[in-house]
Amino acid sequence: MSHLVVLDSEAVAALRPEHAKHRRLLSHIQVVAQRKARGQQTGLVVPLAVRVEACWDRSMPQWAFANQMRIADAALDASLANLGAGIRASTGVSVADAHVGAAVRSLPATRVTVLTSDPADMRKVAGDQPITVVPL
Repeated sequence: MSHLVVLDSEAVAALRPEHAKHRRLLSHIQVVAQRKARGQQTGLVVPLAVRVEACWDRSMPQWAFANQMRIADAALDASLANLGAGIRASTGVSVADAHVGAAVRSLPATRVTVLTSDPADMRKVAGDQPITVVPL
């Protein structure tokens, strides 16, 4: 995957149609869909700790719309948990934000964009990894 778009907790919450930032988030997701349609390797990903923080239970009917978006989960294995723990200890961010940082630092992509309500924290957790931060 050459370009991955990572969603933080606020972005996941905005997947719900009643959320105030829903339309703004959809415009970004539409860009991803257009890139895919043109044959560009791109995708959407959400770290599992972010899903937990945002209460996204894929089995619940209220998340049916979000489940149609083909957003992949970024798992939290032992090495990412260690990396995330280090990020959290050094920055003081939430567990979910630390998992975003661990995922961003380990994603197999040449380009990473993070959709977030907290650009400063996302830049902090990314460390030296170059990312594009898109505020919601």
